[in-house]
Amino acid sequence: MPTGVAIRDARDQLFDAAERVLLRDGPNALTSRAVTTEAGCAKGVLHRHFADFDAFLAELVHDRVHRIDLQAIDLRASAGVDTVAANLTSAVTAVFSSVAVAVVALITFRDELRTRLRQTWPVGVPLLTEAVTMIAAYLTAERDLGRIAADADVAALARILIGTGHLLFADRAAPPPTPEAVHAMVTTVLASVAREPR
Repeated sequence: MPTGVAIRDARDQLFDAAERVLLRDGPNALTSRAVTTEAGCAKGVLHRHFADFDAFLAELVHDRVHRIDLQAIDLRASAGVDTVAANLTSAVTAVFSSVAVAVVALITFRDELRTRLRQTWPVGVPLLTEAVTMIAAYLTAERDLGRIAADADVAALARILIGTGHLLFADRAAPPPTPEAVHAMVTTVLASVAREPR
């Protein structure tokens, strides 16, 4: 792109380009040049909006966390609708069909990024931590409706669902798990606490 030509919504374009590179090529391939090439812009565009590449990556993580926050609103609104297992199957699939798995690998791969993110997330892994919070809030709503056992430990169930979901989706080289496989995992985790017809 010639110097002086404005890019509309440059941050979003750069974030989307980074996500495509991550999903296609993995964290090792994610460089500022790869991002700007994917976005179709000059390398300097990224550095006009961000102090350095790790600042860009930290903002990318924050942006993707915000998306989970929006997903959490929709999931919470689904309490009492359809089945708990169906709602959770959709939610877990949405979390891990996105860039979440690749971002977790990226955080593990880049020490400087991890250090920056510790300022906001002193414990836990960004995205996964928010996903656990989303699932726990949903399970709490379903427990209040009587569709989950009153004594269910929703925080523990949420951690199990997200941890197991991450394992199901973690192999980028393999095809993603089928909806049936995700549903089977969810129903197994919920077997002792579900209080609705199967």
